Amino acid sequence: MPKGRIRIKLKSFDYRVIDEAAAKILESALSTGAKVVGPVPLPTDRKLIVVTTSPHVDKNAREHFQMLTHKRLIDIVDPTEKTIDTISHLELPAGVDIEVKM
Repeated sequence: MPKGRIRIKLKSFDYRVIDEAAAKILESALSTGAKVVGPVPLPTDRKLIVVTTSPHVDKNAREHFQMLTHKRLIDIVDPTEKTIDTISHLELPAGVDIEVKM
């Protein structure tokens, strides 16, 4: 039986998709009898891009675009072998970046 914990970090541009993925991970971990902490929402990264609207004409006319990266953290405290197996074979929605640390 493995000791320790599994830390799962999720990243996505859409908060609805990341919440759905976190719910699937939570449901599968709890069904195997592991203790779960989370999902903990981490601060959202905001990347702001400023572009001039038309080149060579009006320098003060600019457009602002932003890209938000939402993050969640899930800790599985007492994983069993069945927990590790179900999480590794879990089908998650597209657009979610997953980082797993043991």
